[in-house]
Amino acid sequence: MTPLAKLLEAALFASARPIATEELAALDSDASPAELQSALDEIREHYDVEGHGVELTELGGGWQILTRAEYTEAIERAQLAARPARLSGAALESLAIIAYRQPISRSEIEEIRGVAVGGMLKSLHERGLIDVVGRAEGLGRPLLYGTTPVFLEHFALRHLEELPRADELAIALRMPARDTEPEPVAAGEGSES
Repeated sequence: MTPLAKLLEAALFASARPIATEELAALDSDASPAELQSALDEIREHYDVEGHGVELTELGGGWQILTRAEYTEAIERAQLAARPARLSGAALESLAIIAYRQPISRSEIEEIRGVAVGGMLKSLHERGLIDVVGRAEGLGRPLLYGTTPVFLEHFALRHLEELPRADELAIALRMPARDTEPEPVAAGEGSES
């Protein structure tokens, strides 16, 4: 690997969050954007071709070295990785409304959900998934909420355009869940004598 690729790899390995290309550029001010991209491609190819258990992934507006998906379940089962607490269904619903309708006010979220969401917004804000992005022009100039780069990282998205479209969600929600166990075979069926 080139010295630039090694430098970027070391920085990415040391970071617990995705690092934007602009931040990586600060590591070597002499490197051009093309050289940076080439070094990132070199790291990605190194992990892919040589069969490593990690990969270089672009998400949350930056780059991060992550465990390959096929090993995630075993690592979680062995409790080797610290996972943040799961979001409740209500939190996910509120977060989805914010992600798709941002910027959006608390009253608009409450109108859609039909319940008060003050505590939920506080919880999502404390987790860094949402932030105040402005104020509405209406009476009292209510706060407007939007998602953050932590939201993108949490859901492994590079940008909001990667969110599923409404029609894709409708299709996914209509699809019946498939049973993973095979149907039992009655005695005498399925075998030839």
